[in-house]
Amino acid sequence: MRYNKIRKMDIADGPGVRVSIFLQGCTFKCPGCFNPETHDFNGGKEFTAETLQQLMQLCAADYVKGLSILGGEPLHPQNIAGTIEIAKTFKQKYPHKSVWVWTGFLYENVVDKTIFNYIDVLVDGQFKQELSSPMLQYRGSSNQRVIDVKASLKAKQVVLWQADL
Repeated sequence: MRYNKIRKMDIADGPGVRVSIFLQGCTFKCPGCFNPETHDFNGGKEFTAETLQQLMQLCAADYVKGLSILGGEPLHPQNIAGTIEIAKTFKQKYPHKSVWVWTGFLYENVVDKTIFNYIDVLVDGQFKQELSSPMLQYRGSSNQRVIDVKASLKAKQVVLWQADL
């Protein structure tokens, strides 16, 4: 697996200050994508054990509320095993912090549902430029859903995430 970049302090991709990793490779290539540089599976840098260790160290700070995994496409067959490894390692190390994942796949169509054991929120659906709005929270277009994964698994249907008030 390859990755494009790691943001040490991200306030746009999930609640609070987060660490974000942008994985490399996407076959959706949505028109208007804000990260076209992540589409090439051969771009970016190799994700190694050292990268995982560095990522976990960045998440250790008390002010970091969680980890965000974006792309590219984290749930593409070429990336899903690595995404599971990252999320699982993070949850074992920081069980009280959240993991958010963005994907162009719909929740119902995610092939390897193992990932749901390790993530808290899934933002699903392909970006649609004609449905985009800067007023949307944590998503680029109105067709995308911000899903509470734990509540969805319990209810056996999609439950939308609600911000803690």
